[in-house]
Amino acid sequence: MTETETLPAPLHEPHKTWWRAPFVASVLGLPVLAMEYALVRHHHGMGQYGGMFYTAMALYALAWVLPHRLSFRMPRILAAGAALLITLFPVGLLVLLAAMVSA
Repeated sequence: MTETETLPAPLHEPHKTWWRAPFVASVLGLPVLAMEYALVRHHHGMGQYGGMFYTAMALYALAWVLPHRLSFRMPRILAAGAALLITLFPVGLLVLLAAMVSA
């Protein structure tokens, strides 16, 4: 090992950019999730979509509350990504169906 090489950070040390994945997922997904929640509540009930809302909110919360260590980087990214995917899936499906109907 030479003097210019640095040792990799141990997995138990705090991760300096732990907040990036939850922040990006929250900025992109929470306004869409709030809009979907308002639309579903406006139609008098959660029905079959209730599980989607609660699962997405739990995954957003999990992405933010995981310990700020490097070893939890991948679970944090997966939780944030899954929450974003669950949130954007109904909107993407509606856009796809609208494109199919208009063609």
